[in-house]
Amino acid sequence: MLSYIENTAIFGILISLGAYHLGGIINKRFQHPLFNPFLISLIFIIGFLKASGLSYDIYSKQAAILTILLGPATVALAIPLYRNIAILKSNLRAILIGVSAGVVASIVSVVGLGYLLGTDIEILYSMAPKAVTTPIAMEVSRVIGGIPSLTAGLVAITGVFGACFAPEILRFFNIKSSVAKGVAIGTTTHALGTTRAFQLGEVEGAMSSLCIGIAGILTAFIVPLIMGLL
Repeated sequence: MLSYIENTAIFGILISLGAYHLGGIINKRFQHPLFNPFLISLIFIIGFLKASGLSYDIYSKQAAILTILLGPATVALAIPLYRNIAILKSNLRAILIGVSAGVVASIVSVVGLGYLLGTDIEILYSMAPKAVTTPIAMEVSRVIGGIPSLTAGLVAITGVFGACFAPEILRFFNIKSSVAKGVAIGTTTHALGTTRAFQLGEVEGAMSSLCIGIAGILTAFIVPLIMGLL
């Protein structure tokens, strides 16, 4: 059975899509942030790999096309941004300042805490870009000497956390501005958080979509500078 799975080139794609579909069904059934389709599919796939003995490397190669498609999927988020271009123009300065502050805070907090706890430098390199979208995060991690696969896992965890708890955190801090909500979610929790931002409203989703790209570009420049200080 394992040999058949390993030699079936599209099996990784099928198990990924099937797991996400299952996650969507469970999410609709329970209607709770913790039952996030991505989180459910992640747990299901990990369980399957453990039970079947299929190595992550083989699964990753089989499902590689899905990782490639993350790029076009992220670009497609620009559509609602175009619809709200007037709001973007009127808040551009605040958005740029907010994203810049968020990127620096995200990198410094995780790297600083890891450094104080004596975390291995390779792990720190892998943790630094965890708040941006997967294709950018993995490439930044690879360039600075991190472990791209570990970075991808940390990106997923960050996104799931944001999708589950971002609205509650914003409510706790009494953040009412739709633009501010979108900036906060997009800067720190990338595409997964953005899916939740769209549930809050189109403006939140559009601003979050914009901030994914800006945060990714800033992270690509800032991470090497900060990590060079260690």
